[in-house]
Amino acid sequence: MSEGKRWSIAFAGVLMQMALGAVYAWSVFRTPLVKAFHWSISEVTLTFTICIFVLGVSAFFGGLWLNKVGPRTVALTGGFLYGLGVFLASYSAHHLYWLYFSYGVIGGIGLGFGYIVPISVLVKWFPDKRGLITGVAVGGFGAGALVTAPVATRLIQSVGVLHTFAYLGVAYLIVTMAAGWFMQNPPAGYVPTGWTPSATQVKQRVLEDYTLGRALGTWQWWALWLILFLNTTAGISVISQESPMFQEIAKVTAIAAAGMVGIASIGNAVGRVFWAWVSDGITRRWTFVVMYLCQVGLFWVMPNIAGATMLTALTFIILMCYGGGFGTMPAFAADYFGAKNIGPIYGLMLTAWGCASAFGPLLIAHLRQTGTSFAYGLHVIAVIVLVSIVVPLVVRPPSTEVRVKDQPVAGSR
Repeated sequence: MSEGKRWSIAFAGVLMQMALGAVYAWSVFRTPLVKAFHWSISEVTLTFTICIFVLGVSAFFGGLWLNKVGPRTVALTGGFLYGLGVFLASYSAHHLYWLYFSYGVIGGIGLGFGYIVPISVLVKWFPDKRGLITGVAVGGFGAGALVTAPVATRLIQSVGVLHTFAYLGVAYLIVTMAAGWFMQNPPAGYVPTGWTPSATQVKQRVLEDYTLGRALGTWQWWALWLILFLNTTAGISVISQESPMFQEIAKVTAIAAAGMVGIASIGNAVGRVFWAWVSDGITRRWTFVVMYLCQVGLFWVMPNIAGATMLTALTFIILMCYGGGFGTMPAFAADYFGAKNIGPIYGLMLTAWGCASAFGPLLIAHLRQTGTSFAYGLHVIAVIVLVSIVVPLVVRPPSTEVRVKDQPVAGSR
């Protein structure tokens, strides 16, 4: 099997994830929609919340369907629905619930279907670089907003917010369906030429491929769900309050805070690749331990950082850890439950993302109202993350037997 083929599939997967990750640029639509139709900020923001929640749920069903019909069909369907949902949002003039249904529900279903496919496909093509390749794939998702935000902003200024939805919907549909056409699984028993798993990889990988039902019967699946939920809760609590937090702590203007948000958000994409790469060397669970420890310290000292530059740098690292959870967890799940059924197994695990997306922002908002400043909320989250370290410390693979399907360890008979 050509080495070039798997890298071309990886490139298509990253391209698809970048188009899907454009959803993170939702904030550029918020003010134009509020001004054009006199909706409240919270009403407009609910569109994004619905979309991400539906993504988390539909990724599970996409993973189940993927095992039956193959990745290409699911990828093409997801790309079509995502592009269609964004396009239909262009008919939302004075109809808020149509915006929720088109962008939030239809677009969210497309996102969930599309998001799970490159992850499921690439862990099978890259057993030798499982962490890195899933990190690169979801790193594309994190970077999508960096490309889309300036493009969408210019389109809104020139043609208006509704026409921008139409143009972007068509563009997303074309890119995701073109990339989705390349999504295919490797032949059964595929192993990269010349690769043998290291002793560390052997120790962290199970003997057989688990079904979804069997995986749910292990405490490890629930532990991984909890790890992802806690990591996402910490990061998204900051994401949801970045601008006002910067204005309060660093005493900067709203314009300056917006610039700080843009710079810090790059950490989301960088962390997905960086921490996933690290996890190939020190194992997934120790990667989460390190990320948790980093966040404990950063959340604790953040309220005392008055300088805008340093505060931006600390937030950048926090968002690296947030993104790192999404970059590392697919490989974590594949290590513990096998790559064959990773679509439904990890797809259901993504419900942790949806739950944390609702819980994290509510938590930090409540803590901010309870305390006299953001310091109280940030310190509470630091303590929560500190206690959470026990989960990755104690988790172990469901089986300690050697996984012989990938390839025997060098020197074994």
